[in-house]
Amino acid sequence: MADWELALAELKRGCEEILLEEELIAKLKEGKPLKIKAGFDPTAPDLHLGHTVLINKLRAFQQLGHEVIFLIGDFTGMIGDPSGKNVTRKPLSREDVLANAETYKEQVFKILDPAKTRVAFNSEWMGELGAAGMIKLASRQTVARMLERDDFKKRFANNQSIAIHEFLYPLVQGWDSVALQADVEMGGTDQRFNLLMGRELQKDEGQRPQTVMMVPLLEGLDGVQKMSKSLGNYVGITDAPNDMFGKIMSVSDELMWRYYDLLSFKPVEQITALKQQVADGANPRDIKIILAKEIIARFHDEAAAEAAHLDFTQRFSKNALPEDIPDVRVSCDADAMPIANLLKEAGLVDSTSEAIRMIKQGAVKLNGETRIEDAKLEVVKGSTEIYQVGKRKFARITLI
Repeated sequence: MADWELALAELKRGCEEILLEEELIAKLKEGKPLKIKAGFDPTAPDLHLGHTVLINKLRAFQQLGHEVIFLIGDFTGMIGDPSGKNVTRKPLSREDVLANAETYKEQVFKILDPAKTRVAFNSEWMGELGAAGMIKLASRQTVARMLERDDFKKRFANNQSIAIHEFLYPLVQGWDSVALQADVEMGGTDQRFNLLMGRELQKDEGQRPQTVMMVPLLEGLDGVQKMSKSLGNYVGITDAPNDMFGKIMSVSDELMWRYYDLLSFKPVEQITALKQQVADGANPRDIKIILAKEIIARFHDEAAAEAAHLDFTQRFSKNALPEDIPDVRVSCDADAMPIANLLKEAGLVDSTSEAIRMIKQGAVKLNGETRIEDAKLEVVKGSTEIYQVGKRKFARITLI
């Protein structure tokens, strides 16, 4: 295999789509360092494992000798990206954006090499563009073109409001690519429209259009919806080691392989070997432990990973949770469900009154260790926890 072929194989790992792959091959064959852009709006102070799917791919580019530009959207963050939203997202204040940006920089360098990473802020060039420049930029596209974007199209069809400033977001993201002269831009599959906008604007400016690489959206702990802090189904990269370990161990055996493919730095051959071990009869829990320790060591250190493993093993043995706990999904139209209703819908009790009685008797536990005492507890949608009623009834319940 030629060097560019080896590089392409590594870059395509865990990548959902490349537009256009033949362009990327041509750029790799040139043998020159490429400018790899990825933008992050600092809308919340903490990153979770879902964000790291893309950051891990940036790391792969770095290791191949390319220039990674970690773009902090301090300007776009004040607009608010509506991607995947059915309502206008509330813009952040300048102070919030800058405070969150600082924590982003600290967190991403747990994965990226700071010496090989260029951190940029898009206010550098957007501030210089000015009002006249923004109007000129807005003239590049029509309302009809903007309504081709899926979330805008749905909102328009449902008579939901779309603020004028939201149409500016894809244009500003595209102009970032012009300003940086990006060779490759990376983003999630929900960013397709915005990523392609960069190609269009670069062509208009006489630049070689960027290649678009899209990574999949990582499912949260529930295995259903994408990982999100608002849904409570996330693993934060600043979570304490013990919390991180417990959360990763709570994922289903099937979802574990998805996490291996998108989060692990292990070679594909090693992951294939682990899958074969399970096929040959190995306990999936032991394979999950390997993944949990790898991720904790990445964001903390090896000692913390070992300590978290020991703590989990001691608690697991003490509480003697069975290995064949059934997975149950309970549907909920609201953002939360009363604990009594959840237990009834999951089949752990016959009625909500029985659930309340068992809670008052101290017979309901969470994850084998925490006794639930509040019969009015509201369980947040998106959560996945192990519930125990009495001595023999167990279920890993996901509220969807």
